[in-house]
Amino acid sequence: MSRKIKKILIANRGVTAVRIMHTCRDRKIPTTAVYSTPDRLAHHVFMADTAVHIGEAPPAESYLNMEKMINAAIKSKSNAIHPGWGFLAENAKFAQMVIDAGLIWIGPSPEVISALGDKIQAKRLAQKANVPTIPGIIDVTNIDHIKKWMKEQHVSFPIMIKAVSGGGGKGMVKVGSKNELPQAFEQARSEAMKAFGDNRVLVEKYIERGRHIEVQVVADEYGNVAHLFERECTIQRRNQKIIEEAPSPSLDDALRQEICFTATRLMREIGYTSAGTVEFLYDTSSQNFYFLEVNTRLQVEHGITELITGLDIVGIMIDIAMGNKLPFKQSDILPNRWALEGRLNAEDPKTFSPSFGKITRLQVPQGPGVRIATGVYEGADIPPYYDSLFMLVIAAGADRADAIRVMDRSLSRNLRVEGVKTLAPLLLSIIRHPKFIAGEFSTRFIEERMDELISMFKEKNSEDEVLKIAKYVAEISALGPQKWM
Repeated sequence: MSRKIKKILIANRGVTAVRIMHTCRDRKIPTTAVYSTPDRLAHHVFMADTAVHIGEAPPAESYLNMEKMINAAIKSKSNAIHPGWGFLAENAKFAQMVIDAGLIWIGPSPEVISALGDKIQAKRLAQKANVPTIPGIIDVTNIDHIKKWMKEQHVSFPIMIKAVSGGGGKGMVKVGSKNELPQAFEQARSEAMKAFGDNRVLVEKYIERGRHIEVQVVADEYGNVAHLFERECTIQRRNQKIIEEAPSPSLDDALRQEICFTATRLMREIGYTSAGTVEFLYDTSSQNFYFLEVNTRLQVEHGITELITGLDIVGIMIDIAMGNKLPFKQSDILPNRWALEGRLNAEDPKTFSPSFGKITRLQVPQGPGVRIATGVYEGADIPPYYDSLFMLVIAAGADRADAIRVMDRSLSRNLRVEGVKTLAPLLLSIIRHPKFIAGEFSTRFIEERMDELISMFKEKNSEDEVLKIAKYVAEISALGPQKWM
């Protein structure tokens, strides 16, 4: 069944909103931007065909306000909503409200979003589809329960206690020994209660040198499911990714086939539609991979998959929402490049504390193999109310070494951001680190090597340039005309 999309409201801001608008421009589909008061001069507002003010700075009054989003769509004559990532992107209630308002929801069904949002339910769905899950127990009410399971299943410490509802690293406690167990159990339950109003916890074996592998899947409503291969998202700080790459340097071809087909099989069993990502934890010591979760939305790092496959994932989402079939078969997808993404957040690269304010100078990387997704312009403000991501630097090459070279050029020579601090020095230290270049890293790469990475920072700013000019001027005034003049 075909449904015509006439105009899309993007229920988001910044990098996400701008990214979606590019595809809409390709498709000649008009767009509506929404904005809070501090975002009235934001990049995404200028780029859209129409813009609607939806409230004050706090997200609850603006970007998380579902009624205002729906009203803005109706007011601007938009008949479809794309949520991007973050904010309302994985909110089943919002997806249902969009559909109930007679609008087209660009994403998976509310039922699927709801089922995959609960960690216990998601794990059960994976087990039903014969997808390997991390050894663990789900209905944990006391520590005797944990001890019994460890004994019966021959599980050794460390283990991880996790909140059932939630994410973002909250309510997660690593337990290294028997003595730490009582305190860790109480801590995880109280954190879970505070953060999510639900003190249920589950317990899993902690994978010591885990690597984070995710598979991009797209599916239409006619049962056609295809994967667009995998991404490696192991380099993280505080459980948040900052460098991603595709393909993964951790996998050989046999394992790649297995992990990608496992993801496709799971999504087919669930009855998934639209674009989504199946996340796995890969244990390098045992060469086993385990299901983590499904992200029921477009992901920040989708751009690297687009670069290696030549596809437009946002465009595919729009086509699926209009009731079209996938325009390709699995055998048509042949990646032939390597791509890396660095997330540029407005943060101090040494402490990760936020750095807000006006971008007084912005020079954006260009040249062969570079793709930039930005949510700002020179002179724009980065407000303190939202996520500090303002640009994605994506580099592609014929192979991994080539992609790293392009990323190095982009971050070191071709990028200038003044007025706010950014993660650029840290990203550069990581991609220049011998262990990263060799492909030897785990999710703890940054925390284990933070001092070493900081020591690699090249301190260089506009004052250095001024001093260089002053030196020339001094030389000429002291020594008279030079030969090179």
